[in-house]
Amino acid sequence: MSSAPPQAAFDAQPDAAAGEDPLAADAAALAAAAGPPARHAHKFGGSSLADPDRYRVAVGLLDDGARERIAVVSAMQGVTDALVAIVDARLSGQDWKPAWSTLRKRHLDTALSLDPHRRHGALGALETEFVQLRDALESLHSRDEKTPQAIAGLGEVWSSYLIHAALGGDPAGWARLDAREVLVVHPSEMGMAVDWAQSRENLATWRKRNAAANVVVTGFVARDGHGYATTLGRNGSDYSAAIFANLFDADALTIWTDVDGVLSADPRLVPDAVCLPSMSYAEACELAYFGAKVLHPQTMAPVQQRGIPLRIRNTRNPHSPGTLISLRAQPGQAPVKGLSLVHDLAVLELVGNGLVGVPGAAERLFGALRAAGVSVTMISQGSSEHSICCVVRAAEAERGRDAIVAAFAEAMADGQAQHVQVTPDVCVLAAVGDGMVGQPGVAAQLFDGLAKARVNLRAIAQGAGERNISVAIAARDATRALRAAHSAFWLSPQCISIGVIGPGKVGRALLAQLAAAQPRFQRESRPQRRLDLRLRALADSRRMRLAPRALDFDDAQALDAESEALDLERFAAHVRAEHIPHALIVDCSGSDAVAARYPEWLAAGIHVVTPSKHAGAGPLARFEAIREAARHGGQFRYEATVGAGLPVIQTLRSLLDTGDELTEVEGILSGTLAWLFNRYDGRTPFSHLVREAHELGYTEPDPRDDLSGTDVARKLVILAREAGRPLSLEQIEVESLVPESLRNVSKDEFFARLDELDAPLQQRFDAARAAGLSLRYLARLDRDGRASVGVVTPQPGHAALHGALTDNLIQFRTRRYADNPLVVQGPGAGPDVTAAGVFGDLLTIAQTLGARA
Repeated sequence: MSSAPPQAAFDAQPDAAAGEDPLAADAAALAAAAGPPARHAHKFGGSSLADPDRYRVAVGLLDDGARERIAVVSAMQGVTDALVAIVDARLSGQDWKPAWSTLRKRHLDTALSLDPHRRHGALGALETEFVQLRDALESLHSRDEKTPQAIAGLGEVWSSYLIHAALGGDPAGWARLDAREVLVVHPSEMGMAVDWAQSRENLATWRKRNAAANVVVTGFVARDGHGYATTLGRNGSDYSAAIFANLFDADALTIWTDVDGVLSADPRLVPDAVCLPSMSYAEACELAYFGAKVLHPQTMAPVQQRGIPLRIRNTRNPHSPGTLISLRAQPGQAPVKGLSLVHDLAVLELVGNGLVGVPGAAERLFGALRAAGVSVTMISQGSSEHSICCVVRAAEAERGRDAIVAAFAEAMADGQAQHVQVTPDVCVLAAVGDGMVGQPGVAAQLFDGLAKARVNLRAIAQGAGERNISVAIAARDATRALRAAHSAFWLSPQCISIGVIGPGKVGRALLAQLAAAQPRFQRESRPQRRLDLRLRALADSRRMRLAPRALDFDDAQALDAESEALDLERFAAHVRAEHIPHALIVDCSGSDAVAARYPEWLAAGIHVVTPSKHAGAGPLARFEAIREAARHGGQFRYEATVGAGLPVIQTLRSLLDTGDELTEVEGILSGTLAWLFNRYDGRTPFSHLVREAHELGYTEPDPRDDLSGTDVARKLVILAREAGRPLSLEQIEVESLVPESLRNVSKDEFFARLDELDAPLQQRFDAARAAGLSLRYLARLDRDGRASVGVVTPQPGHAALHGALTDNLIQFRTRRYADNPLVVQGPGAGPDVTAAGVFGDLLTIAQTLGARA
């Protein structure tokens, strides 16, 4: 035996790929000093022994340099299920012989492939085994006999013959141990328990007859105290491996399977689940209990008892170091190592005013459940003692309810207990990690992540060991909750389902910006800064496209033949996917009908971002409904409605939130009008500038939409409402630059008669120049609440006179900024800067959800 400690000996495996993770690097450093493990136990699952080629791979993996090797094997993939089906067919009177023949041929063919010269006896042994199976089936008449259970374990026996032959058999130094000769077990409340003393004695006797250094062992099977063949339960080969690693005093145990190791969550539900490089025994036990599929719940005890390190590895990816499970794990970046779901549960709750301060109430409840054979998964009781609730298997809920009602019948008759309630369709989400111990804020981080995903918690439990927090939730929220919790601890990118309405200029610019940014978000080395933004829906005024997973940002610029008729209700339901924790709709449409949906979407937990002014400046009642829905539901962000990409609303909000008081707002709120009046010098007719602006794309398709001043007025309404003033569009005095005679004519006629704008403005320009002033189109909200939009002549030194081209300029005068107003200035028009403002709002929401983008 090596004098190296078990941990060092195990880490020294040559397959541990130095440099792939810190544990592997440590292993490489220890290899020279420790050498290979002296006695190394391996276990191969059914997927690792599916056909002759997989057996050959297993043989290669066993050539690991250890002086003594123990190979514990499962049945070939699918064999145990086939044996159970054959027994069922025999007992139900169906023809079972074709299935028996198929199994026989599969094993004999594999034996010939692995031992073509028939040197190691596998073929003859299997022929005898199948004859014995046939005879046993023909004499089988009842499930009460021991035979059905014995038959279920034959696949492991057959598999042991196959790998023994593939390894070269006895001449190559490999003995074959039928576990039924050694392992003695008995049933217990926790499953099959080992009679360690008898099993050790049996093994010592067996080893006196078999001096080979290396041993192939049948997994899954054993004998009971009466000498009858039995099994350890489904997936019991892992348990067998741990037992024989203990019995053989192994330095290490490797369980070979078809995944790279223990994952942080079920990859079918969380595609971004990561392989954990290391775990402690305690962490592995918690995850095994809560359904981690790689581990059997009883596997930990035998290896933990002797401090044997266990590694989970992948036969199809043997260069991956897998997951090391030992006494102490490498600390992770997050306090939580893994998350798991237990399905098909129900909540049982006993409620009663008379339970407060009564000793023994909980004992009576759990005693009743035990007597009824009801297993309790989770317990929760408030300090008020008004109620006791527990989580049980759904199939046992009614039986548990009846048992509690019977146990508390007298208390209910006296009014001390009110009722026993069953809540069906429940899951338990468990967060597990040694890093949670003594770490403040872990529960808050979990609950905050679930709350932001709008997952309600039915019950909460945490053991004093602090390695596990369990919450009972509605089954319909299970996947969303798991993904939200996984993201909350930065185990995967923060995932947001996005729908975009209105792929016009701003919408297309936004999609281009998202496409450019997404690779950066996904390759971010710091987990807390990763974002997974999934464009799952796109719509215009008539059509929409819905993607099961995601549309490509680059290919989603327009709706194509795959699109369907627009249905806003279906659109929103698709974006609000149950399997994605967060949903967000970006409305670039400018549609009043779409804006009318905001309260409904927000109330459903869908975040809304928009550059459209229809919500912020529309009917006051609707705006208040949006605000109310956002208080309790999704977030509503609309920074781009006023200054495109400028932080106008953000600045105003910051002033007010810090206790300042707004007295006056004044500024240039239209990039189009800013450009026109910055260029207007009295020499070039105003109509010529309008035509030039239209050709440059600075105006709306119909310039009257800019020249009317209505758009500026809407922005002023938004700012006023943000400041708490219930202003409506009708209350603003708006000066239109479009003469009355041109307001209702066609667009073509408007352009033909555009020079009718020139004389009135020339006259005002000349008057202003005579007074040493200039013209600007300003919006103004004064301290008395009066609001106006129109052409004014600012005094020299006014900030509005120093803007450039399309600059927006907003001047806030407050109690703090009374004499020298706070000015926000910059480009306030154009699809790119507007889209940037929308993108900024989206990222702000992502940050509140836990991302650090």
